[in-house]
Amino acid sequence: MPDPTPAQTALLDHLAALVDLPDVRERAEAAREASTRLRFHEALRRRIPEAAAESRVRGAQASAALDGADFPVEVVRAFMSGTHEWPEDPDPGLSTLQGAVAATAESERVVGLVRTAPLQALARLHVAAASPVVGSDALGRPRVGDESCTELVDLGDAPSASAVATRLSALSELVVAAAGSTRIPAAVTAALVHAEVAAIRPFVHGNGLVARAMERALVQALGLDPTGVAVPEAGHLAQGGPAYLGSLAAYATGGARGVGLWLAQAGTAYVEGAAAGERISDAVRVGRLGPGL
Repeated sequence: MPDPTPAQTALLDHLAALVDLPDVRERAEAAREASTRLRFHEALRRRIPEAAAESRVRGAQASAALDGADFPVEVVRAFMSGTHEWPEDPDPGLSTLQGAVAATAESERVVGLVRTAPLQALARLHVAAASPVVGSDALGRPRVGDESCTELVDLGDAPSASAVATRLSALSELVVAAAGSTRIPAAVTAALVHAEVAAIRPFVHGNGLVARAMERALVQALGLDPTGVAVPEAGHLAQGGPAYLGSLAAYATGGARGVGLWLAQAGTAYVEGAAAGERISDAVRVGRLGPGL
């Protein structure tokens, strides 16, 4: 692995300072320990694909719920498995679920891309997440001109389209630098990217779904949970929608203290997500997958 450039070293120094914010390192370590326990679950010796598939069901269900579209997990499973077909003209809730299902499925396919070409991964996730509601000319590309975004209003006004390219470039540099270094815990990198995508809102629609799908891909690609069985989206949902949005808003508007609050919250979400993965693994082991995990 090549030595980091001076610019990457300066960026890593900045990221390391964020790790030293109150509770951040401790929560990241707790997330690593919980994910390690999950990795060595007995069911995952031979049945990772089955458990990972159920994780994506649970992740899509939770991601849609965080966007206000709360559906029973058996309904999500039926759509993901193809047992149910999507209606030709879905209502807004089903459109959100359809985007969550597609983005969560696509997150598995961008795992090999996200460390080295994060903006390409973002584009692919957006195509998946927003296809139900966004015209083809706006899919997979950042906002331009006078295009705005009215999502995630609790985080304040979205940056102008003219600022998006600069911030996305900085986000790409962050991922590449952190992915090539052992100094920054994977939990911190994944959480930062999630929050940055939410704060930037680079797309006209679907930013929350994309942010959570990108986080899922990074949790796996960076080795926090290489099995893909943890459910980080469920970890965020378990703390409640208001707490999730509140900590994201603190990140977007609250300086170092707000960043630390979000990173600590995300660390707890990853612990909860690993626990959800353990419940899935328990159910896979005994052949009892169902809604009440």
